Amino acid sequence: MNIAFIGLGNMGAPMASNLVKAGHSVTVFDLVESAIQALESEGAKRGESAEAAAKGAEVIISMLPAGAHVKGLYLGRNGEPGLLDTLDGKPLLIDASTISPEDARSVAAAAAERGISYLDAPVSGGVGGAKAGILTFIVGGEVAGFDKAKPVLEAMGKNIFHAGDNGAGQVAKICNNMLLGILMSGTAEALALGVKNGMDPAVLSEIMKQSSGGNWALNVYNPWPGVMEGSAASRDYQGGFLTDLMAKDLGLAWELALGSKSTVPMGSQARNLFALHSAQGNGKLDFSSIQTLYRAGE
Repeated sequence: MNIAFIGLGNMGAPMASNLVKAGHSVTVFDLVESAIQALESEGAKRGESAEAAAKGAEVIISMLPAGAHVKGLYLGRNGEPGLLDTLDGKPLLIDASTISPEDARSVAAAAAERGISYLDAPVSGGVGGAKAGILTFIVGGEVAGFDKAKPVLEAMGKNIFHAGDNGAGQVAKICNNMLLGILMSGTAEALALGVKNGMDPAVLSEIMKQSSGGNWALNVYNPWPGVMEGSAASRDYQGGFLTDLMAKDLGLAWELALGSKSTVPMGSQARNLFALHSAQGNGKLDFSSIQTLYRAGE
């Protein structure tokens, strides 16, 4: 298929790369020139703008940092038209960003007015999952759009879920990331407590992995440096899922809770911890660097 991919960050770049490897004709665009060049070297085509990349595409996939970027791309900003006003034909739109359900629904409604199908399809699985092509896609939107999107998503992911109508994908992703933030901060807290009381972090990790404290953050993405080869913690917390993005997602969970009058005491605490960690200058480090917050004073 002819696919446009817009947004080549830590997640978007390997996702687009897997589409190329699957044999699709992929045209890419990003504001960072080196990101475009890297995908060109793998066989993708260059788009000089988002509009140029989208020209003639059957499917347009976006992977952007926040709702403002997604709305700006599709709906326009500062008086400039968005993609919805410049498209030729009616391609399927798939946004893999994590944004508020309200933002996703507003773009979906604008697309529907033009007879275009839009899916919110946030992902789970991290940079490692993106590189390996084993991401989980959590899709909100019409069944017909989901069915058309599934073969494309399967080139980038292993688990493809239809969560419900537009916005449902974002609700599910926000709930998932709130839990992830809670688990990572709790795992870091437990490891720091054990180490400060004489435990080897690798030994403690193995004990907890095989006990009732086992969880994804501990088992797959251990936050203590040197415990797990290949983890962000073992490469100075570089790359991966940024602290700023986790703080953003926890903020989305807080907004969702306010709107539905839900009680999220642990989610609120995780939000405060990651906001503090970011404010201390760690926003561009992987979110597992929250471990350093508990190691202060060593």
